[in-house]
Parts: sequence; C-alpha cells; structure tokens
Amino acid sequence: MAMLMSLQAFGIDSMLPALGQIAAEMGAEGNQRQYVIGAYFLGGGVGAFFPGAFADRFGRRPVLALALVSYITLSLACSLVTNFDLLVALRLVQGVLCAGLSVVPLAMVRDHVGGDKMARLMSLIMMIFLLVPIIAPAIGQGIMYLFGWRAIFGAMAIVGSIAATWAWLRLPETLKEEDRQDIRAKTILSNMGKAIFARQSIGYVIGAALVFGSLFGFLNSSQQLIAETFGQGDYFALIFGGAVLGMVASNFTNSRIVEKFGARRVSHTALLAFIGVSAVLVWRSFDAPYVLWEFIVLMSCAMAALGFVGANFSSIAMQDFQHIAGSASSGQTALRMMTGAILGAFIGSLYDGTPLPLAYSMLACGLLGLVVVLFSERGKLFRRLQSPLPRAGMPPR
Repeated sequence: MAMLMSLQAFGIDSMLPALGQIAAEMGAEGNQRQYVIGAYFLGGGVGAFFPGAFADRFGRRPVLALALVSYITLSLACSLVTNFDLLVALRLVQGVLCAGLSVVPLAMVRDHVGGDKMARLMSLIMMIFLLVPIIAPAIGQGIMYLFGWRAIFGAMAIVGSIAATWAWLRLPETLKEEDRQDIRAKTILSNMGKAIFARQSIGYVIGAALVFGSLFGFLNSSQQLIAETFGQGDYFALIFGGAVLGMVASNFTNSRIVEKFGARRVSHTALLAFIGVSAVLVWRSFDAPYVLWEFIVLMSCAMAALGFVGANFSSIAMQDFQHIAGSASSGQTALRMMTGAILGAFIGSLYDGTPLPLAYSMLACGLLGLVVVLFSERGKLFRRLQSPLPRAGMPPR
C-alpha cells in the first residue's frame, strides 16, 4: 500500500528541483512553473471521483492496474514534450487517470480494519510513504544533473513498472463478494453523498483538505522559497527533506500511541499544535532578513503536526463506511484533493519573495479546520473513537 501511494509522491516531489530548468527551457514565466505540480494535484482530485465506484463493482486489482499503466505511459509521454502548455495538460490527465493510486489503497485498508486500528495501520503506511518526499527531490536533482530533467519522467516510469510487477504478483483482491456494488449513477452518488456529507465525517474531510491545502501551497512554492528567498537552490533536496522529516517521525509515533489514546484525541491535539506553530511562523516571517534554519525548524514542526492529523482524520472519516469503502474513499479523497489542490495553487500564486503569504495561509487553514472539526464533533473535542455499529444481520463486534 505504501509503495503504491508513494508513486503519487514521487511523481510530485522528484520534479521540484527541476521546475526552474523547465521554466527556463519552455518559457514559463513567474509562478507558472508551479502548474507542473498544481495540475497533477488538481487532476488527482477530479479523477478520485471515479475509481472507488469501479473498485466496489469489479474489485480493487483491476482499477489499480489501470492506474499503474496510466502512470507509466503518461510519464514517458511527459518526457518527450517540448511545449509547456502540453506538459501541463499531460500532467493534468496523468493526475486524473492515476487517482486510483490514492483511492484504492485506502479502500483496501478499510476492507480489513477500522477505527483506531485503521489509524495505526495508515500511520505505518504514511510513515513509509513520507520517506519518498525526503529522498525524491535528491533523486530528481541527481537525475537532472546527470541526464537532464526529462529523465526524471523516465525514472517515474521505471519505478511505476516495479510497483506494477510487485502488485500483480503479491497483492490479493480484498473486496468481499457480498460488498460488491452496482454501477448505477444513483447508487454511486448516494454512497458518495453518505460518505461525504454525514456530519460525523464531513468536518474531517474538509478539515484535512484545508490543512493539507496549506501543505500543497508549500510544495508549490518550495523551490522558489528555498532557491530565491533563502538563496540555497543547490541544497534544495536536503533542505526540503529536513522540512518533511518531522512528518515521518510523527507518523511512526502515531502508530505507537493511537490505539492507546484514540484517533480523535491525538489528531485534535495535533491540529491545535499546527495552529500554534503557524502563529509563530507568521510572527517570525515579519522579521527580514529571514533565517533559514528557523524557517525549516518551524516548517518541520508544522509538518510533524500534520503527520498526526492525516492518517487519523482519514480513519475517522471512513469509520462508518466499510460496506461502501471504495465509493467512500473516492468521494472523500476527491473532495480532499480538489479542495487542497485549488487552495494550494492559490497559496502558491501568492508567493512574493517572502514566507509571509505561506505563513498566513497555514494559520488561516488551521483555524478553519478547527471550526469544521468542531462542527462534526458538536463542539466537543478529545472524545474516543467508537467502534462502528454492526450492519443489519451481523452480530456486534
């Protein structure tokens, strides 16, 4: 599961060091270079509406196979283009067709476990998944220096082929026969509506979209921030990895503590911590010249807080939807990704040579995220996650 989800991260983070060269070679101006990342995010959000319904009808493996073939083929296509607009268009299509790599693994995990156990398993998956943003920029930078930026897309195709072979040989089908759903628009929309708009889930879906939208904003503008604001473009991979390292540590920690303290208690505490760190970042962003180590420490702390938020929010939002896990994962992932992608693109477009727009955006997203979580929790934080009610005809667990 971690390897499949990591393909998405590799397709984004390995490209970050190359954005400057892509912009220079293809004539992209100003913040336009961010479209290479933003288009992929947006495509992933739009595309996420579809894989879950097909995975609930035909099984998880066929949908994953389509996503993997699309990932490999479109990576090779991107390596050949010479026009910036066409590159952005291909990245958009790639995001749409590869959305199953984000949707189906979550559904497969929910096929097996729920509640705090799901949060623990998702934390372990996310811990491995998040190693990719640490090493992918270094890999991309090395490939770019040796073979040029186009070879990064070739590396994506190679990694995708390895993952596809492994999944085909080792990954079993997890959809139970009794959980297969009909491919009918009314059924699909009804299942998605239940998973998205139920009061107990919507706050966590929107809350995750808001806080991770600020993370996407950092991803979109990170190359410019590190290379232009702090003048350390040659060390981009190392600095970016340092900022993300806190998220890896927090996911490991979450996997060890979440069953003891509960997904709600851990994630609510982390959300409040994210708001506090963001407020400090706003305060420090007023003082020029900016200190790189201070910025990285604060960003790493903010990323660490998000590490406790991501897996736990997803698990809470999916808690009551085991029998429609594919559609639930599709609807929730689509809303998270689309909102996050649009928000991230907007935050990235605000880049003005200082960290201040990013800092303000992180604080605003954290506060709004707290509001929607309070809505789902009816104003009460830190409650334990309850086991889902049994389905009709099934004994209580």
